[in-house]
Amino acid sequence: MNRPHILMFGATGQVATEMVAQSEAAGFSLTALGRDQADLTDPGAIRSAIEAAPDATVAVVNAAAYTAVDAAEDDAATAEAVNAVAPGVMAAACARAGYGFVHISTDYVFDGSSDHDYAESDPVAPLGVYGRSKREGEVAVLQALPDAVILRTAWVFSAHGKNFLKTMLRLAESRNELGIVDDQRGGPTPASGIADAVLRVIQAGQGNSGWTGGVFHYCGAPAVSWRQFAEAIFASGAKYGQNVPKVNAITTADYPTPAARPANSVLDCARIKGIYDIDQPDWRRAVDADVAALVAQN
Repeated sequence: MNRPHILMFGATGQVATEMVAQSEAAGFSLTALGRDQADLTDPGAIRSAIEAAPDATVAVVNAAAYTAVDAAEDDAATAEAVNAVAPGVMAAACARAGYGFVHISTDYVFDGSSDHDYAESDPVAPLGVYGRSKREGEVAVLQALPDAVILRTAWVFSAHGKNFLKTMLRLAESRNELGIVDDQRGGPTPASGIADAVLRVIQAGQGNSGWTGGVFHYCGAPAVSWRQFAEAIFASGAKYGQNVPKVNAITTADYPTPAARPANSVLDCARIKGIYDIDQPDWRRAVDADVAALVAQN
């Protein structure tokens, strides 16, 4: 008997890499499509990829995105094509084929001005092109397939790809002092946890409990600032003899970027816990595991 199959857009990103690593143990076969197999700026290529999915396919996952937040300010057309148009095309094709669809989104749909953790029902107000394009993608997905699952997450890190954890470890090799932003708060989220959450949602869709769609929040706990996140990374690295730079707290104004960042990126994850029984991951454990993996590679 064939395993249920997942078709995934994205092959080399952080979440995609973890999906590939975890899918077999979760009971699925998986096909990961990179840019060479499916150009996300080409709606026809997206539709063709979904139409050609194996007979055992039960769900499609979009783990691909235009994530260069600052570059998007000068490349809005590409960001819109990949983040706004492509997910809607995927959702429509899934609706025709009868597949479930999970789409990864972001905290950047919010402006970060709230004094509380963001719930799924809170008003969205993206600050830049990236956040706006991701929000447009959410709308397109739910219009085409209301039962789709949109998983908003934040501050993703892992032992692969480009992310804050790897940047901090690299800087620690040559710097004894760093200024890190301390007035932005969020929930660092291990890519391994996101992959696990996606697979558990799809598993639920295959069981008696069925598939519950809509928007869900998923991020790590406890909430911290970028400075606190950096200090935890350095503390983990110190266990392996890594250099520990002095960390100076700076403000967002001290570190200007082309695109504005939300000051508050903390997501309320009660809904995914209530419906799918998925807990927030403790990002500190994942940091230790990822740092150990990176040290072992060197």
